[in-house]
Amino acid sequence: MDREILSTNRKALRINLKEHVYGTIAEIGGGQEVARNFFQAGGASGTVAKTISAYDKLFSDHIYNADKVGRYVSEGRLLKMLNTEYNELVHILADKKSEDTCFFAFANTVATINFKKDNEGHGWLGLRFQLTPDTDPNEIILHVRLLENDAILQQGTLGKLGINLIFACYHLHEYPNSFLQSLLDNLSSDCLEINMMRMKGPDLDWVDNRLLAVQLVKNGMTTAIMFDRMGNVQEPADMLYKKNVLAFRGSFRPITYVGFDMLKTSYSIFKRDEDYDKGNTMSLCEMTMNNLLGEGELDERDFLARVDLLNGMGQHVMVSSLSEYYKLVTYFSRFNIINLRIVMGIPNFLDVLNEKYYEDLKGGILEAMGKLFIENMKLYVYPTISSVSIDDPTKGEYLLTSENLPLAEDLRDLYNYLIKNRKIIDIKNVKKERLYINSRKVLKMIQQGKTGWEKMVPRYVEDQVKSKKLFDYQKDVSDQSFEKK
Repeated sequence: MDREILSTNRKALRINLKEHVYGTIAEIGGGQEVARNFFQAGGASGTVAKTISAYDKLFSDHIYNADKVGRYVSEGRLLKMLNTEYNELVHILADKKSEDTCFFAFANTVATINFKKDNEGHGWLGLRFQLTPDTDPNEIILHVRLLENDAILQQGTLGKLGINLIFACYHLHEYPNSFLQSLLDNLSSDCLEINMMRMKGPDLDWVDNRLLAVQLVKNGMTTAIMFDRMGNVQEPADMLYKKNVLAFRGSFRPITYVGFDMLKTSYSIFKRDEDYDKGNTMSLCEMTMNNLLGEGELDERDFLARVDLLNGMGQHVMVSSLSEYYKLVTYFSRFNIINLRIVMGIPNFLDVLNEKYYEDLKGGILEAMGKLFIENMKLYVYPTISSVSIDDPTKGEYLLTSENLPLAEDLRDLYNYLIKNRKIIDIKNVKKERLYINSRKVLKMIQQGKTGWEKMVPRYVEDQVKSKKLFDYQKDVSDQSFEKK
């Protein structure tokens, strides 16, 4: 939709002049910038019932009924703030305000950059609000990374973002992508990154938060977003911070027996690490935006099918804008991960070792390898069949592994160094009879209604593809197996 981009002051004034919208603003950690914008715009007495900023931790715990302290800059603290402020507002004013009043409670809890500049500014923002009087409220929460190198600048950014959020909730809630884009009105992507957002409520139940999240990546508002194995949108740091992480990149369209075996065998290797801790180790499947965009547009049904299948197999999911593996490692290193393991097949591994992909780096492939193989990272390499026979696709000439790769001579010494230091590890004990499986071929068979693909995917994937007609599934009229189950 075409829309006019208003200034922050104009947005605040529009809200102040909006009849019957009345609420509370609670801000911790980044000043009272949202409230300040409302008061500077004029007419705030008709909008703001109360402002509060409980900076002392004991006051915060007391006001927001925090029996367990936990983290003050967290989703949990934000939700306590929204609960307390909204419930108090309605309890005190419901019988005293006009029956046309729509109540709201805005809250944020933020850590701006400190004097030493040795921390990362970030915070949680949320709004609980009514669009219709005397109804259950809607709720929108988001997490933001503050990228500016000055606390005053970060405070100004927070004030603009808060006004943008409140304005969007009342004026753009029916247009999710415009809603997202409007959050950066009068701001730059150099100022902040929004890496998590969720909506819910009687007026927002039609919104799929997974699609909302992936639009954050597509719009360039964040580098990556994450879903837990239940399909819930999560803040990446909450999932990754100080964890052992096994990451597997793919198209998963759909995940085949080969992909499933890659996850299973690589995890079994990871479990033998001395730092392995089952409760602190997670595996995830990662997709790039380039992989999701067909002809420049996101196929929403196709994307959700992939996520649903991976979640159904117990996997966490990440979607990123990171094409190069070394950039993916740099992203993970942001979260102080204990040990990082990336699993890939030989074809992808050969691309990683191709110098032409690093022509934009001053240090070329040497710089890329230094960024890829950081101290706590190892690469698990899954073998493939080389020179597959056309007559019998289950029999290849030989098994291609990290030990017999065809490499350029000038890469040999660097490669041998990585091998000797166990930065590259072969995955053994693979199911060789399944190495002929090709996911693109499987997808083509599904779409053309050909039989045989069922033997190339886990039974769960087969059932879901057929029952939900995923990936443009075409039923083969001669196949009665699914109806007989």
